[in-house]
Amino acid sequence: MPDLISYLQFVLAPQMLNGLALGVSVILVALGLTIIFGLLDVINMSHGEFYAVGAFGALALSALGFNYWVLIALVPILMIPIGVLTERFLIRRVYDGGDRHVSTLLLTFGLGMIAEDLLKIVFGPNTHRPENPLPGATEVLGVFIPTYRLFLIAIGAVVIVAVALVVYRTRLGAMVRAAAFDRNMAASLGVRVGWVYSGAFAFGVALAGLAGVLLAPIYSVFPTMGHDFILMAFTVVIVGGMGSIWGAVIAGVLLTQVQAISSLVISPVWADPIVFGVMVLVLMFRPQGIFGRIGHA
Repeated sequence: MPDLISYLQFVLAPQMLNGLALGVSVILVALGLTIIFGLLDVINMSHGEFYAVGAFGALALSALGFNYWVLIALVPILMIPIGVLTERFLIRRVYDGGDRHVSTLLLTFGLGMIAEDLLKIVFGPNTHRPENPLPGATEVLGVFIPTYRLFLIAIGAVVIVAVALVVYRTRLGAMVRAAAFDRNMAASLGVRVGWVYSGAFAFGVALAGLAGVLLAPIYSVFPTMGHDFILMAFTVVIVGGMGSIWGAVIAGVLLTQVQAISSLVISPVWADPIVFGVMVLVLMFRPQGIFGRIGHA
């Protein structure tokens, strides 16, 4: 019995908390993806690069003397005009074409490749490791957890709840969901659908940038950092339901916990295949995911 308690306290609990920290970070990226898909019906293949741009933006601004705590708010704000311009001058030009899904997918894929190469040209191919703003560990129920990971869980939870409240409990959120459900009807009721689309895309990009800032001290910063992370985010969106806020939250927590706990039992190299296996099973038996789309929530 004492061995079991020690295992739960010193092995399982820290692993689950680390998984929760990763889960919150994945959810922040997945929320951006699910909002963009749920409203614009666009699978944004460049979302991982926006996440990397946020991290590199924080790195560059910190070199200019900006405080890390300022960057948490500043970088997402700076990402908003990037998102607006991308939607206005790129996405919108192919959105109403004959084969919208293929066109937008290829467009955003190409945009991601360009953004990755630009990051390599500007910052170089090497890995950068930002300084941890909250070094040390905090004791929680007898377990020492890195303080920064606890902060990441806390701020991520606040952002997730805030996004859900805006989407489901405000007039702005009602306009977004109306435009997602029926853009023509929403426009006839006075909703400026074009600006709603631009705002939703920019908001999703800002969330990706915020995730880049928050994860930089843990996972380092490098031009291809969006590749592996975005795969997990897409898995979360697919399992939760393309376009569902709560689906992304629940799937993000569950999948990262599966990944964290399975790493204790089997080799960590099998953790990702297990997660992707869960996604395949969901697609086989419930193709729409756990929940539905924003406009149908």
